[in-house]
Amino acid sequence: MTDVDVRKGMPPVRLSREAFERRYKSQFVDPVFAPLQRELDTIVGAAWDAYSHSRKAPVTRKGAGFADPDYDLAVDWLAARAAILEAQRQHDDADVTPRILIINGSARSEHTCPGEMSKTWRMVKLAEPVFAEMGYEVDILDLSRLTSEFGRTIHPCKSCVSTAMPLCHWPCSCYPNYSLGQTGDWMNEIYPLWVVAHGILIVTPVNWYHVPGGLKAMMDRLVCADGGNPDPTSTHGKKADEAKAMELKGWPYPRHLAGRHFGLVVHGDSVGAESVRRTLSDWLTDMHLISAGRFGELDGYVGYMEQYANSHRDLDEDRAFQQEVLNVARALGNAVRLARSGRFDEPGDGLEDQNPK
Repeated sequence: MTDVDVRKGMPPVRLSREAFERRYKSQFVDPVFAPLQRELDTIVGAAWDAYSHSRKAPVTRKGAGFADPDYDLAVDWLAARAAILEAQRQHDDADVTPRILIINGSARSEHTCPGEMSKTWRMVKLAEPVFAEMGYEVDILDLSRLTSEFGRTIHPCKSCVSTAMPLCHWPCSCYPNYSLGQTGDWMNEIYPLWVVAHGILIVTPVNWYHVPGGLKAMMDRLVCADGGNPDPTSTHGKKADEAKAMELKGWPYPRHLAGRHFGLVVHGDSVGAESVRRTLSDWLTDMHLISAGRFGELDGYVGYMEQYANSHRDLDEDRAFQQEVLNVARALGNAVRLARSGRFDEPGDGLEDQNPK
């Protein structure tokens, strides 16, 4: 084992009091706040105190059953962990109705600037009744809420894994960070949805040869599900040297989502659908999830190279693509059913190929 080596040298990011106050107050430019300057000054003063003393997690308590029972854990993290443990209990209960998680990867919504629903949402709603008819409970994770709903945020991954895998905690302990104002993170609600699910269906458009930003943010933050450390006390929070030492001794890389099945629907209008579908499939299989097979992964084009203004009409008329979306849902539902019954048949048996060679 080599000696632990922690590299430093990036420029400082600490704000002065003046810069902090200017940035903090920038969120209150609406004239309605003008009569409240005295109150704002008091709030800014309290926020500066939290920032200047780096109080990332101001409310903590000790947790039993951890490597260091005397370490103070953030109550936010403990609550997220409890939700994940309950979700895992439900997932493992053979008497509980299996669950399917459908994810709308599009950022487009009629409730914000585009003024119109996304085709992706229509595909999500096309697939939903298939699972209901098969007897599954269905959860829908609509990532367009990141652009249209107040307070919905997925903060970016801080790449703790690249320092050492044990520094990446399951669930993520990087957020909330109250001293930096990095609060309201949605991932603590999203993690249990993945854990409780027996099948995950991702439906997404192509944005510049890749997935939309909200979906990519969620993907990055799920890195802790693939080898993440379930005990932050073992690294005493974010102690890089301790995490490196643990990894160098040998890390087991626990796969917290292994064994769940997945299906994919990727649609585009000009380029990139196949490469995005392959990227998502590679990502999920790397996390030890299981593909629903040939009929469970779809990439294709709706209104190929046509005008955007008619794209919903193009979807209306593309009955074959709609049928392929239904096939993905049926294949995923079949894969989950077969797995729970201990069978390894082909999930796509009996489904009709809409584009045979």
